[in-house]
Amino acid sequence: MTQIDHAMHWYVIHTKPRQEHRALLNLQRQGYNCYLPTLAIEKLRQGVLTVLQEPLFARYLFICLSSAQSGQSWTPIRSTQGVSRLVTFGSEPARIGVELIEALRTQDAWLREKPERLFNAGEQVQITNGPFAGLQAIYQMDDGERRAMVLIEILGKSSRLTLAPGSLRKVA
Repeated sequence: MTQIDHAMHWYVIHTKPRQEHRALLNLQRQGYNCYLPTLAIEKLRQGVLTVLQEPLFARYLFICLSSAQSGQSWTPIRSTQGVSRLVTFGSEPARIGVELIEALRTQDAWLREKPERLFNAGEQVQITNGPFAGLQAIYQMDDGERRAMVLIEILGKSSRLTLAPGSLRKVA
């Protein structure tokens, strides 16, 4: 007599481009236990710096299923809006160790509190509009009121200037 394995396992879902959150929501509505690790990233939105939650792995999320949920239970997952396919190795679904998911969840909590900054102190930026458009500057800091402080060199002297972050771009 064989032992039936009804343990819970994590699997990988490949989503449609930029639809990780849609896939997550639709799978959760169907009662599936899913996990989408995210990273807080500072981005410019309509000229204003905002912190957004971006997927840590673009186009991927994780789903927890019992080994008893095989065959027929994959069909609703594949037909869920936002889902492209279940990741497989050959014909077997890609199984992920619970240790990896736990490590990602620990890291996820830390990453949410420390957003990745668009501009960092000491970084070279270029002013893109206004009277100083075209000049290069050194990013100093955010002044806390949706403005950025930069240092520019004028007539051999460094001057501090406060601008909207939307007026700056990184110099490659």
